[in-house]
Amino acid sequence: MSEKLEDTYLATHDQLFRILRKRIMYGEVKPAQAMTLRGIAAEFDVSITPVREALKRLAAEGALSISVTGRFQTPELSNDRIEELASLRALIEVELASRALPRAHLALVERLQNINNAIAVAVAKSDAVDYIKTNLEFHRTLYLRAQAPAMLATVETVWLQMGPTMRALYGRLQRKDPPANHKLILAALKAGDEPGLRVAVRADVTQGLRMLAH
Repeated sequence: MSEKLEDTYLATHDQLFRILRKRIMYGEVKPAQAMTLRGIAAEFDVSITPVREALKRLAAEGALSISVTGRFQTPELSNDRIEELASLRALIEVELASRALPRAHLALVERLQNINNAIAVAVAKSDAVDYIKTNLEFHRTLYLRAQAPAMLATVETVWLQMGPTMRALYGRLQRKDPPANHKLILAALKAGDEPGLRVAVRADVTQGLRMLAH
């Protein structure tokens, strides 16, 4: 059942954009999957115009590609592109974590632990979408403490471009446990260990992606 959208054009366009953005970021769609104007319009019972505008916005963020015939689809990333995005994650997310560390009070660490517990539940259920969603929530919750909105917006764009690929990666890894590096991240936050935090975050955001690229 699709989500109910408001009637006005601007509200419909914005809501469609946000709903479809989450679908892509959380891996609800596969790499190279078509996003058809008529299919989305029929699902949400709206006209094609707001659908087209929402998809164009997503394409501008790199979440979709547009063919010469105007066909929208999720990206199928090359190994070089995966390596590039993994490097971006390593650069930006390590810096965000480092900036967040001075504001990492006990309540934040407890919240991150609770999110990590939810990741374990998603893994136990073999729920790829919930796993990706809660995993990104873990990182976003930490990075919000960095108080660096431009950097966070940039890394969220990287997550968006990688959503379908992360879904493919999850299927390949066949996870049985939450990410081991999350425990190292939590331990470093508790200890105020910046070098340890940087190493743990860099390992967490790159190891799996680089495995996919080889």
